[in-house]
Amino acid sequence: MVGAGDGRGYKKIIVGICVMEKKVKCGSEAFSAPMRQILDRIKAFGEFEILHFGDRVILEDPIESWPICDCLIAFYSSGFPLKKAEEYAALRKPFLVNELEPQHLLHDRRKVYERLEMFGISVPRYALVNREEPYQELDYFIEDEDYVEVHGNRFWKPFVEKPVDGDDHSIMIYYPSSAGGGMKELFRKVGNRSSEFHPEVRRVRREGSYIYEEFMPTGGTDVKVYTVGPEYAHAEARKSPVVDGVVMRNTDGKEIRYPVLLTPNEKQMAREVCIAFRQAVCGFDLLRSEGRSYACDVNGWSFVKNSHKYYDDAACVLRKLFLDAKAPHLSSVIPPTLPWKVNEPVQPSERLTRQGSGVIGSFGQSEELRCVIVVIRHGDRTPKQKVKLKVTEENLLNLMLKYNGGRPRSETKLKSAVELQDLLDATRMLVPRPGVGSDNEAEDLEHAEKLRQVKAVLEEGGHFSGIYRKVQLKPLKWVKVQKSNGEGEEERPVEALMVLKYGGVLTHAGRKQAEELGRYFRNNMYPGEGTGLLRLHSTYRHDLKIYSSDEGRVQMSAAAFAKGLLDLEGQLTPILVSLVSKDSSMLDGLENASIEMEKAKTRLNEIITSGARTIPSNGTSECPWMVDGAGLPSNASKLLPKLVTLTKKVTEQVRVLAKHEDENLAETSPYDVILPYDQAKALGKTNIDIDRIAAGLPCGSEGFLLMFARWKKLERDLYNERKERFDITQIPDVYDSCKYDLLHNAHLNLEDLDELFKVAQLLADGVIPNEYGINPKQKLKIGSKIARRLLGKILIDLRNTREEALHVAEVKCNQDNCSNSTKFAKANKVFPPNISIKTDDIRSNTTSEMSIDQDDDDNKETKYRLDPKYANVMTPERHLRTRLYFTSESHIHSLMNVIRYCNLDESLQGEAGVVCQSALESLYKTKELDYMSHIVIRMFENTEVALEDPRRFRIELTFSHGADSSPLESNDGKAASLNQEHTLPIMGPERLQDVASYLTLEKMEKMIRPFAMPAEDFPPPSTPAGFSGYFLRSALVLERLVNLWPFHKNAHTNGK
Repeated sequence: MVGAGDGRGYKKIIVGICVMEKKVKCGSEAFSAPMRQILDRIKAFGEFEILHFGDRVILEDPIESWPICDCLIAFYSSGFPLKKAEEYAALRKPFLVNELEPQHLLHDRRKVYERLEMFGISVPRYALVNREEPYQELDYFIEDEDYVEVHGNRFWKPFVEKPVDGDDHSIMIYYPSSAGGGMKELFRKVGNRSSEFHPEVRRVRREGSYIYEEFMPTGGTDVKVYTVGPEYAHAEARKSPVVDGVVMRNTDGKEIRYPVLLTPNEKQMAREVCIAFRQAVCGFDLLRSEGRSYACDVNGWSFVKNSHKYYDDAACVLRKLFLDAKAPHLSSVIPPTLPWKVNEPVQPSERLTRQGSGVIGSFGQSEELRCVIVVIRHGDRTPKQKVKLKVTEENLLNLMLKYNGGRPRSETKLKSAVELQDLLDATRMLVPRPGVGSDNEAEDLEHAEKLRQVKAVLEEGGHFSGIYRKVQLKPLKWVKVQKSNGEGEEERPVEALMVLKYGGVLTHAGRKQAEELGRYFRNNMYPGEGTGLLRLHSTYRHDLKIYSSDEGRVQMSAAAFAKGLLDLEGQLTPILVSLVSKDSSMLDGLENASIEMEKAKTRLNEIITSGARTIPSNGTSECPWMVDGAGLPSNASKLLPKLVTLTKKVTEQVRVLAKHEDENLAETSPYDVILPYDQAKALGKTNIDIDRIAAGLPCGSEGFLLMFARWKKLERDLYNERKERFDITQIPDVYDSCKYDLLHNAHLNLEDLDELFKVAQLLADGVIPNEYGINPKQKLKIGSKIARRLLGKILIDLRNTREEALHVAEVKCNQDNCSNSTKFAKANKVFPPNISIKTDDIRSNTTSEMSIDQDDDDNKETKYRLDPKYANVMTPERHLRTRLYFTSESHIHSLMNVIRYCNLDESLQGEAGVVCQSALESLYKTKELDYMSHIVIRMFENTEVALEDPRRFRIELTFSHGADSSPLESNDGKAASLNQEHTLPIMGPERLQDVASYLTLEKMEKMIRPFAMPAEDFPPPSTPAGFSGYFLRSALVLERLVNLWPFHKNAHTNGK
């Protein structure tokens, strides 16, 4: 029924608002801010009357006395009588913006997923666990340490657990033991928090019915899509609660969200969600992961907050829906000037200024930072340890067979909690090992000592995590025995080699170093952007990707760095899982260079043990690094005996401490040991454990027994007294242990430790660099083998950035030329053209070079781009690529050697290097590439030179040798402060080029390409069909939107 007239010859359309007041009220106001903004705009058209039912009418009055309306806005919330509203709609038959009967579906996540799949809408892989009563045991549900299995469908951690009740927002994410374990609980925002991490929770809930869903890595970003009818979808992104649970708010206290562009496929998905649930106004979560998009958690009535552009659009769409339904004879064309903007003053059209990096370098050109690539070594760690022993015990051999599938000649690796617990149980039964049957008492005692060491390592922390400890069992000898059933013979192992690797864990100091360096990068690496650059919106204007090797200390360093870089809070495990990608093939391993490295070590041993002087290799006095064994002390052979003597003295002191600890432990049951420290929980700390220090215990998780085992092994391996032979490969390990104990265990007051450190440092400063090549040419050869894949990826990063920047510049240039010849030039300045596009397709359309299409993370990840129509930014088309690669010492040395010596390759004879002479001298004097050492490659674009000019793109190279160990060498105030913090400061960056030099991208590529993996050798990425040809389809979509909304035409004449 059409309402009262307005004097223009027709009656107004009555729009009824049948909603609980708590959902629409804002203080004393009748409607919430978004609802009021939209309804005020609808009313301003002069065609509608807004009628609010109110709670008393909805809850108390019979439907026959409810107000009569032409169009009805009604949606469910707690306490809302949905059935009663359905009866009213059946009686009065108003036009329903959101149909009522399908709203029942939204309260059951099972039905939501069923409906989504029915309409062909992609959802994450999931499975249902239905319980009729709490804690009901189900034969189809299996839970193990790192996975759950539902009807044979296995979900490895991390996975998501959602209650089937759509109104229950307590959603859990369970993390794998390899990342530290634990659970993160997501919930509706409470103050500034939206999630909490519980490191001790490892078992799933059983008190109800749940959906188990594959965890989708989204780069720490959530996207929320809001529909207003099937033809309109607006998307906003926010920081995911999965990352650290802290809600990001602006100065007004509102959560920070950023509008992003949807792909055509995603817009079609929004249309289908709207139609599937028959809800014109609704919201749903969009997950963008691995190049695909998935819908989940469809909500009812949802509006965007704090977006006047959205309010305008929503009012226009709803007006058209109302008129088409109840007054089709009236024109629904949008007037050129919207009614609520008639009296607004015209804003001056200012030219959009570029937010760049300002004046860079000495030439005075205006440059913009386009790409930041950083290769970073992990932070401070505990010494890496390895225990090797031959085992013949039946229960250990049976354990090997249990986990290798019963194959007598196959090795097995034990990493999970269940596997390591089995090993611990077996080891406890063998300690102490009786000496019966042994002909060699010393050998038997050593074996017992190693078993005790294995037991102590496995008991460390009170629970297991594969990121810290792993065991290999390799069969060595076999015999044939009669089968148990008496039918024939079978092989059975009788001896195996057990290798336990442990240690190398990121310390509290390592985490602190990584976080501090991340903060430094946020504040200093991106000129002209300010400290807010890499908070939430960096995910959209900046393409950030973080890679790590497979080592736990490297992964945790990456997570801690990301925490500082992105100003996050909370535990590292969720940050690691959400933001860090592992790539062991690129950042791990020395296999490709093992032969050359053995040759280098052999030659190095000859130089040191013979006492020979270093031998020139085309070297000069100006280039002292051009000799075999450069950096070795001239008296290296005399320092070795001193190193052995001092090592023995320190070992003996630790033995006494360990003996006292062992006597105390012997008084308790081996099954009832109270463990003093939890290594996993220590990862969450950035401060030292004061209680352990005060008690006179070693810092960290290491007890005196393990500390003694560490030093005893060094003493035994450093010098073989029977053969009278030194092992120089142990020098770095002795130095490593000295530095660790000086830094973390100075309170133990070990005599001669500082003297041992000085001797070990002199030798290590020469040995470590030469292990990666005895002279520059060998360093280049080894470096290119180890870092080949990483170098190839770096070149791909730079080339992709260049192609994207050139394309943006070309499009901008064409649009500027077009705007100069059209009467809409002024409007074009106000509404910047939409060039926020997916870069993969730019590259495929503008270059024939195969390598440009090989950036796997580009093709797997849908790019987040700000929608310039909604985003309040000066240059929404700007795109900056950041790639962070976290790795180990070997890759830092290898990469640096290629950069500094690349011009020595035969194919580049006569070419000047990319590192200047003064930087080469500085690198020669650099003692070591310590923890958190890093190499930074930044690429700048000079927008004032021609596109084809090689000087368009400039490369800047800097490096830092990481932690500064000089405080360990003195007894002044620096050392005193160090004893309080246990943390070495990180050295600032140094230039690798002269200030007046100009290294072009073209030159950089030429010098590095011979040592890098060709792009065509990288695995071809798989680009889902939904993301191919995106740029072309985006133009069509824009054209369609221009035709759909006449009042946008002036603004977007050049937006096709």
